[in-house]
Amino acid sequence: WQAFDEAGVSRDVLALVDIDEGGLGQQLVAHDDVDRVILTGSWDTAALFRSWRPELPLLAETSGKNAMIVMPSADLDLAASDLVKSAFGHAGQKCSAASLAILVGPVARSERFARQLVDATRSLRVGTPADPRTEVGPVVEPPRGKLAWALTELEEGEQWLVAPEEIDDVAPEYAGRLWRPGIRVGVRPGSRTHLEEFFGPMLGVMHAASLEEAIELQNAVAYGLTAGLYTQDPDDLARWLDGVQAGNLYVNRGITGAIVQRQPFGGWKRSSVGAGTKAGGPNYLIGLGSWRSATGGAPSSTLHLRGLDTRITSLIEAAQPSLDYEAFEWLRRGALSDAVVWDREFGRVRDVSQLKVERNLFRYRPVEVAVRATKDASWQALLRVVVAGVRAGGGFSLSAPVGLPAAVRRALGDLDVPVYLETDDEWIERVRAAGTSRVRIIGAEESVAAARTALADAIGGDPDIAVYANEVTTAGRIELLPFLHEQAISITAHRFGNPDPWSEAAI
Repeated sequence: WQAFDEAGVSRDVLALVDIDEGGLGQQLVAHDDVDRVILTGSWDTAALFRSWRPELPLLAETSGKNAMIVMPSADLDLAASDLVKSAFGHAGQKCSAASLAILVGPVARSERFARQLVDATRSLRVGTPADPRTEVGPVVEPPRGKLAWALTELEEGEQWLVAPEEIDDVAPEYAGRLWRPGIRVGVRPGSRTHLEEFFGPMLGVMHAASLEEAIELQNAVAYGLTAGLYTQDPDDLARWLDGVQAGNLYVNRGITGAIVQRQPFGGWKRSSVGAGTKAGGPNYLIGLGSWRSATGGAPSSTLHLRGLDTRITSLIEAAQPSLDYEAFEWLRRGALSDAVVWDREFGRVRDVSQLKVERNLFRYRPVEVAVRATKDASWQALLRVVVAGVRAGGGFSLSAPVGLPAAVRRALGDLDVPVYLETDDEWIERVRAAGTSRVRIIGAEESVAAARTALADAIGGDPDIAVYANEVTTAGRIELLPFLHEQAISITAHRFGNPDPWSEAAI
């Protein structure tokens, strides 16, 4: 730390250059004085950081294995152009790059579309960064490991539509790093090409008989960063939006090049690690702070529950005999805050930029959460989180070391909320076995920290589980976020410069 202090570098934000085992990066990440780490890198790097410090508060935008679906109604000329640009821009070295194309029905049999892919790919100029004519530059290092495999080998049933080719006669300093992009066809479900991220200039092509099958193939990967759809049918769009699992969605355009505010960036599943939100979005700063309930304020002269969802009203009424006036008023204010922010933002689809020729929509999707109350969690705080979970509508489980009042237990049963009476060890084992992706812990600060550490140690710092452990507040914007995924949707809303409102029938 002395070296950083003498250099005038803030201890709050540090750029990690050396992340090798035993290097400076490990010393910094594992140090008790580091409160939080922000990472843009691979999921494997996030797992490495957590192996050094299992309970590390880590906010990471990680890997992607991104697919574009091309439907029979698509403009195939534009689809081929955007697919090639999305796959091979920056030599495919973007976490948002298209590494899979899923062709549906007759598109898979279209010789014309295949020729377009071949022509567009072979026409790309590969060269050095110093050449202004270059369209595909060098990879960051000579391919090794899985990228070397992807550029040189085929799996059973696969063929090269365009074979990758190393260029070794352009500039000696780029030896081994300049490659003509490759396209392989015949990619089978569950294969390496289908599921692995290679981070380089290689595109795999899969076939699907229907949109439903294409969505299954698109969602089958462990990541959920970007996803694309090419169609002119609003019914296709509606079905896809209902089922696709990714944080950034693109329709009739390329799937790279997200712009701050227009397309806030961040994924689902293994494309995001930790209790963070989308970069460039409305909630990003919330994940960088610690929040506490405001004190003071004039109490309400009434105890009405008007304006609340009937499910929440029933739950609060069931709990009312177990709450004193102040606790009931605090819980009521939290529920009303949820209702307001849901009506104004979380329950809406908003066009954040109003460009007209491109619809940049932002919405929230429910996600399941495992809620755990420690032995010293206040009753009102537990109910507050439960109310937020009910409002979000994504389904959650509630675990506590002591029983709940019978009326509340019945109300939760009516809402199909599973309730578990169990020890910390039993809860941890159940969360680990269930493959839970999000956890909300409630209780006094020391107990929450102990539960978080115990969970982290038991799962070995598994980055697949995001833990929310802040103090419970009445603010709906803060308490609803653990129960919601953010999703940005960018839809081309013109045809060759002429406004085209076709997508408005779907969303």
